Amino acid sequence: MPIPSPPPQEITQLLVDWSNGNQAALDQLMPLVYTELRQLAHWYMRRERPGHTMQTTALIHEAYLRLVDQTQVRWENQAHFFGIAARLMRQILIEHARSHTRAKRGGGAVTLSLDEAALVSQARAVELLALNDALERLATVDPRKSRVVELRFFGGLSVEETARVLNIASNTVLRDWRLAKAWLHREISHEQ
Repeated sequence: MPIPSPPPQEITQLLVDWSNGNQAALDQLMPLVYTELRQLAHWYMRRERPGHTMQTTALIHEAYLRLVDQTQVRWENQAHFFGIAARLMRQILIEHARSHTRAKRGGGAVTLSLDEAALVSQARAVELLALNDALERLATVDPRKSRVVELRFFGGLSVEETARVLNIASNTVLRDWRLAKAWLHREISHEQ
């Protein structure tokens, strides 16, 4: 799914200006990246089961709010921004899965309506949590492979888009993607 984007240097300059406290840069930046972030969230949510309790709009708005709240980050470039955006989307989905897993087990103070409870997929939540745990272990071994998985799986980026964001060759993304999938599969299989 090709994503039209403004020139990376324009985004990078706006990110740097925002890091330096220029609120007007944030106002200019968000319309440029919001559409791309929305497309990524939509792409990811299309892969979820029908009736998922988190909607695309909720995912993108939560990610947007968390991105805007990143006041201590010294934005380096577009790759840095989208890497953090993908990580935030992953965290949001993991938190969502954890809250529904707790609710299914009766723990926590979360109250679900009967309709919402009927839509929660316990198996999907457990799979997502296992993937998250394995991905965190991968990040300690090979951070770049972990970022490739975040951008491709959670961010929905193509090989070419991932290469552009990480500033590496497409062949490197393909190799990292294959190796990371094999590594994650082995890790998740050993957990079960």
